[in-house]
Amino acid sequence: MHESVLDEVFAGFEARIGGADLGEPGTHGPGAAPSGGSGAAPAGARAPGSSVAVFDRGGLVAARGFGAAAFDAEGRVSAHPASTTAFRIASCTKSFTAAALLLLRDRGLVDLDAPITEAVPEFRALPGGAQGTPTVRMLASMSGGLPTDDPWADRQESLGRDEFTEVIAAGVRLASIPGTEYEYSNLGYALLGRVIEHAAGEPYRAFVERELLEPLSLSGTGFSVDAVPGPVATGYRRSGDAWVPLPFSGPGAFSPIGGLFSTVADLARWGGWLADAFHDGGADAGPLSRASRREMQQMHRVQRPAGSRRADPTAWRTGTVSGYGYGLNIREDAAHGMVVHHSGGYPGFSANMRWHPASGIGVVAFENATYAGVGEEVVRALDRLIEHFSGVDAMAHTPATAPAGGGAPASTPWRIDPWPDTVRLAGRAQQLLAAWNDALADEIFTPNVALDTPYAERADAIAALLAEVGPLEAGALDAVPIGDSDSPAHLSWRVPAARGELRCDILLAPIAEARIQRFRVEPAGPR
Repeated sequence: MHESVLDEVFAGFEARIGGADLGEPGTHGPGAAPSGGSGAAPAGARAPGSSVAVFDRGGLVAARGFGAAAFDAEGRVSAHPASTTAFRIASCTKSFTAAALLLLRDRGLVDLDAPITEAVPEFRALPGGAQGTPTVRMLASMSGGLPTDDPWADRQESLGRDEFTEVIAAGVRLASIPGTEYEYSNLGYALLGRVIEHAAGEPYRAFVERELLEPLSLSGTGFSVDAVPGPVATGYRRSGDAWVPLPFSGPGAFSPIGGLFSTVADLARWGGWLADAFHDGGADAGPLSRASRREMQQMHRVQRPAGSRRADPTAWRTGTVSGYGYGLNIREDAAHGMVVHHSGGYPGFSANMRWHPASGIGVVAFENATYAGVGEEVVRALDRLIEHFSGVDAMAHTPATAPAGGGAPASTPWRIDPWPDTVRLAGRAQQLLAAWNDALADEIFTPNVALDTPYAERADAIAALLAEVGPLEAGALDAVPIGDSDSPAHLSWRVPAARGELRCDILLAPIAEARIQRFRVEPAGPR
């Protein structure tokens, strides 16, 4: 590949680190997380460090690292990221889970159309939500009816098998009838881990290691810090002008949703192997057939059409259709054809892998900050590479004509109503705007809320917002919250103040006890 376009692509990732002079690295032993401290977080920086790789049908083309993989106790850089530095890849793990599932299916040990209760008899849907029993296929394609659960599920990785069984036996809330809607669910992939264990007769992690990681020589990939031989990046969250280190969670019942550590070199090999399924290269290579790898990369559940709140708001302009395969997202557009991708977000980490099967070109990138959103730059990078090497202009450069009348299409005719518990908990959550109360927060939130952002920081942020928009209107917190919902478990509403409004947003966890897994407050602009 031409060095000039690669330099251009890598520069986009370097800019996200903030351009600070981080100094020379110290030592950072292989196979262990550094026991360091906080580091300076430049204004505008998305993460302390980044690791990026570009690949094509021939394998790894180039890899670069930027910024800090870790800081020492004095706040100095103790390691720079390299192609052999392992990061948490979070939900990119789901493609490994899906591949393991299809491997067992191909051996006649898994029926994709069997109800989940065949492998997990404890599963039951709670009254008050939708009813039905999802099949294995529905869970694999994110259409099992389970509500979105990222904040809650990202803190469940270390949950033991028995504790997971107790959660399932207590019942789960279904947001839609299984098989009828797309909604991203981590719990669904944790259940698929149980399906794999039931069929394989061994722990999920052992099966993936032996059947996928070893045959594909993914030696820098594993389910714990101790399982990878090279250096491991520390994960951070931003607190003011500092990057604060976060502890690693250990493997457990939720490892199938996002438990892997990997390097950009290994994940580029994985992406290249999956993309190779569309290239007529003779005999099958690797543990899973080309046909099954292509099956993973087909759109088994299309996301809502343009105009829906859950859809890509630019789809009407770009002519794109997006959906979910098995462990992978699929995007079709008139410019590039099919693009396969998946993101990963965990406390302390952001990951994204994306490839273009028609050309074999792909990009993998990691950043070591909570939900840093590295996928934004991966999208730009792959588009630039495809443009350069195929001569195809990105659709974003030549937007289609807007619908008659201008603007986005009319809103969809359906309305999603929140659960009564969602409305009730929204009313309680908005009381925190008047005066933060840790006891109330503990009562209505799942534990991940305090772990994601400490209560003291949340209270300070709300106070700063109130100073901006003015005091809340009299009686504003007494009103029943009314707003928009993307799911029965979700509600977004506005609270009026003297000089503007606050937008509040909650998302309930899918567990039996109704609790909030995500609480956001932000300015909604002038009234």
